[in-house]
Amino acid sequence: MRILKIDHVGIAAESMEGSLAVFEGLLGLDCAGTETVAEQKVRTTFLPVGDSELELLETTDPEGPIGKFIAAKGQGFQHIAFRVEDLDGALAELKAKGVRLIDEVPRKGAGGARIAFIHPKATAGVLVELCERP
Repeated sequence: MRILKIDHVGIAAESMEGSLAVFEGLLGLDCAGTETVAEQKVRTTFLPVGDSELELLETTDPEGPIGKFIAAKGQGFQHIAFRVEDLDGALAELKAKGVRLIDEVPRKGAGGARIAFIHPKATAGVLVELCERP
């Protein structure tokens, strides 16, 4: 597996508007667009930071992954995403090593990305997303 860079850092937000007030208003970052990913029950907003991005994640359903995360842990850091050049190959390599995966096959992510998550129990308690962009 070849990791190309940190693609983004995911931040769970109780309120998109409240989080944008912090990251745009206080820190001067610019919103690059908002998208709803119905399959994941989430609304996302990306804020470019150099060669990477912050991804703000607001649930569209309290029973979705971000809704459950916020209910359990509150808003804040949720995951780190690494861009890979071959997501299918990366997943095959991780499976061969016996790594616990949340997603054994890629799924659709925001911005047309293909994504898959590694279980935090396999990565020192950190939720890791692998993503491949067109």
